Amino acid sequence: MSGLVCLPMYDWPETRGQVEAFHARMRVLVPELAETLTRPDSATALHALWRDPALMLGQTCWGPLRNGLAAHVALLGQPLYDDVPGGRGTQYRSAIVMRAGQGCPVPPDPGASLPDGLGSMRAAINARDSLSGCLALAEDTGQPIVAPLVTGSHRASICAVAEGRADYAAIDCRSWAMALEHEPAARKLVVTGWTALRPGLPFITARSTPPALRARLTRALATLGAIPTLEETA
Repeated sequence: MSGLVCLPMYDWPETRGQVEAFHARMRVLVPELAETLTRPDSATALHALWRDPALMLGQTCWGPLRNGLAAHVALLGQPLYDDVPGGRGTQYRSAIVMRAGQGCPVPPDPGASLPDGLGSMRAAINARDSLSGCLALAEDTGQPIVAPLVTGSHRASICAVAEGRADYAAIDCRSWAMALEHEPAARKLVVTGWTALRPGLPFITARSTPPALRARLTRALATLGAIPTLEETA
C-alpha cells in the first residue's frame, strides 16, 4: 500500500513542477511512496494530514512540532538553504519586509538585525504557530506579536504588506526568493532586517512508519541533498 506524500511548504503554483520532480525522484528510491502528492486545501486539513498514520513523507515547520506534532511524527532530514540569501546550511533566516520607502533596506544577509519600531507596527503573519512568520519575531524581539493580520501563507502576507493592510511581515528566506521571482507584489517591498538563524523545515514521516522504511527514506533524502536530522533535536 502506498504511503501518503505531502510537500506543501514551498509548493506554489509556479514551482509545482519542481516539487513534483522531487517527489518523482524520491519514488524511484522509495517505490512505496504514493504516485500522487496529497495537497490539502486548508490549514485544518494540513494539520490533520501531518498527524495521519499513513503519512510516509511530509514536510513541516518547527512551530507545529513544538506545539504537539512531534509526538506523531519522526524526523527524516532537513533541506539546505545555501542557495538563497538568508540561508546557511540547514538553517535559515526570515526577511523582515516592508513597503519601499517605509523602512531602510539592508544587505542580503548581514546577520540578525531587526529594524526599530516593530512594536508600534502591524505585522502580517502566515500562521500563529509558524516559526519563520511569527514565533521567530516574538523570540527575537522578546515581545508577543500584538493584533497581527493572519493571512494563511507567506505569499498572502507579502501581498498584505504591499497593499498597506499591514506594515511588515517576516518571510522565510526561500519563500522570499520565490516571491521575488514569481509574486509581483514583492517588487513593492524591501528587506529591512533579518531574524536570527533557525533550523529549516524538516522532512517527516508518521511515527507508525517502520524503522527500516524510515532509514530508507532518510537515505533517499540524503541522496537528493538533505541532511539527516537527529530526532533528539525536536
